[in-house]
Amino acid sequence: MTYELADRLVLGVASSALFDLGESDAVFREQGEEGYRAYQERHLSDTLRPGVAFPFVRRLLSLNDLDPDDPPVEVIVLSRNDPDTGLRVMRSIAAHGLPITRAVFTQGRSPHRFVPALNMSLFLSANQDDVREAVRAGLPAGRVLGPDPSSGADNATGATGFDGLDDLDDPELRISFDFDGILATDASERVYQSGGLAGFREHELANADVPHDAGPLKDFLTAVNRIQLREEQEHQKDPSYRPRVRVSIVTARNAPAHERAVMSLKRWGVRVNDAFFLGGIDKGAIMAVLRPHLFFDDQAAHLATTARTTPSVHVPFGRLNGAD
Repeated sequence: MTYELADRLVLGVASSALFDLGESDAVFREQGEEGYRAYQERHLSDTLRPGVAFPFVRRLLSLNDLDPDDPPVEVIVLSRNDPDTGLRVMRSIAAHGLPITRAVFTQGRSPHRFVPALNMSLFLSANQDDVREAVRAGLPAGRVLGPDPSSGADNATGATGFDGLDDLDDPELRISFDFDGILATDASERVYQSGGLAGFREHELANADVPHDAGPLKDFLTAVNRIQLREEQEHQKDPSYRPRVRVSIVTARNAPAHERAVMSLKRWGVRVNDAFFLGGIDKGAIMAVLRPHLFFDDQAAHLATTARTTPSVHVPFGRLNGAD
């Protein structure tokens, strides 16, 4: 029987986002492909340490207990490894008890072109080039960042610094989004860049009843909302059931520009639990309290502070990222 992906939340995750591959990457850079292959074979039974996206992926997969016979979440590994070197990744997945059974290994080539074929609403990687190629192709992709994104490293080596986010006694899954360039396009950001804050506010007031065009991660939020609906249905059947997924937007918008953002979400048929309209206040201070398992933003400057305490994802979408 064919396994259908159409009605599931499908996440594509590179091994570099799921695990800490800093040591492996150093071997590849210093010794080349053959040295890397030999290194992975020698360490085949050594379990890889969790990476930046690991707590997020673990919690996302735990939601499959809503319907074990027809799981709402599917996570598929998309990796530049070949099948041989990918064995260590799959063994590490099993050792950590993650129910991931599907993988695509494309020796040395970016795997992002398989995102549409596998109905993925999000592809996470620590490889900057792969993510930029995916976004330029119109695909929903983000680069995971450890505590020091200013280093420019291509791999997430700082996941263990996010203390408490993988506490299994806390089953909640918290996801946070910037608004412009993430859930919406960067059209209003372009107005801000050309007309300044006054021009931006005037534009948003004049278009308050005009919903934004959907941005790169709107469909991912839609898929998350479907799971939240299933949780609500479970709570109605069993009042003791506590919904685990909580979604927020954390944006530099403030009044009066907040109104168009809220209206756009409503018109798109999506929703969030919490909204932070910060008007230029540092997002990092909010993240340290909110503690999402992933925060998505299109501007690297914002992520420079959030990534110190929060697993963060750079979505290089729009003019500011050279993705026109």
